[in-house]
Amino acid sequence: MIEDKNPQRTPLSDLGEFKLIEHLTEHFKVTQKSTIKSIGDDAAVLNFEKKQVVVSTDLLVEGVHFDLSYVPLKHLGYKAIMVNLSDIYAMNATATQVTVSIAVSNRFPIEALEELYAGIVTAAKIYNVDVVGGDTTSSTSGLVISVTAIGEVDKGNEVLRSGAKPNDLLVVTGDLGGAYMGLQVLEREKEVFKVNPNNQPDLSMYTYIVERQLKPEARKDIVELLKELKVKPTSMIDISDGLSSEVMHLCKQSKVGVDVYENKIPLDPQVISTCEEFNIDSTTIALNGGEDYELLMTISQEDFPKIKGNPNLTVIGYMTDEDRGMHLVTRAETKIPIIAKGWNALKDQA
Repeated sequence: MIEDKNPQRTPLSDLGEFKLIEHLTEHFKVTQKSTIKSIGDDAAVLNFEKKQVVVSTDLLVEGVHFDLSYVPLKHLGYKAIMVNLSDIYAMNATATQVTVSIAVSNRFPIEALEELYAGIVTAAKIYNVDVVGGDTTSSTSGLVISVTAIGEVDKGNEVLRSGAKPNDLLVVTGDLGGAYMGLQVLEREKEVFKVNPNNQPDLSMYTYIVERQLKPEARKDIVELLKELKVKPTSMIDISDGLSSEVMHLCKQSKVGVDVYENKIPLDPQVISTCEEFNIDSTTIALNGGEDYELLMTISQEDFPKIKGNPNLTVIGYMTDEDRGMHLVTRAETKIPIIAKGWNALKDQA
């Protein structure tokens, strides 16, 4: 297929704000019973009857959270939804609606925003959420995306960060460190491309970790799995800022300590091999990398037989009394205090 060197670029001013919103949102379909009125009025109308409502909001800012030199807009739209749905699932809730607001500069044509919204449409369809509103405005500093996610949970089934007890097991879903190492590969290839623009990157060796960075998946399946297994976690959080930060959040909110076992932390072989290539310690990456959007939870020891052997869930430690502190138990069986070195949104930049 021959690449079109002169793709169509329609200025945003050709449509204006209201027609732009109408144009970008025409493919959103209502699927949730709780959505009474969606896009097209002053506000959405939602009816959750006897359910508890959970709400979460995140911002994604160009130059801080993403780099458009290697992040396709369609992937960005998809990821913007995943980042928010992950917070809803971390409450043991079902995501039902989202609102999407963007601030965009005039360097983006309508076709670029169509790509962004194509990713949003795809995510909403796969995860069965309704896009019920949002806003568009101009920006002088690139692209800014704000998503608010709304969900529902039966009263008493919500899971907070504050319910962990000493002797609870610490459990993580999936594997860790992939998103961070995917970012390292993309950043390296960006630098190579800057030196030699004719050099096209070969990412075939890094498919899994690059996908973990560009197209993460929120763990809706885990909420459904826990329900099937009749397991209600005592506490839960999503891993957006690195395992160490999230472990510390659980401990501080629950007033407990923890022992995390280094040899139990799940790592994909591609993460291990890429860490070796970059000469980076894989445990450090799992602890501090972030953006994995896996779920970290504590469960009662009585529930261990229900999750034992499940490939989606790995026991990586157990909770202790608060005065025993927060430690990583190394492969050499020495204890190292856990400190937070994960993503800091007010300091770090992508």
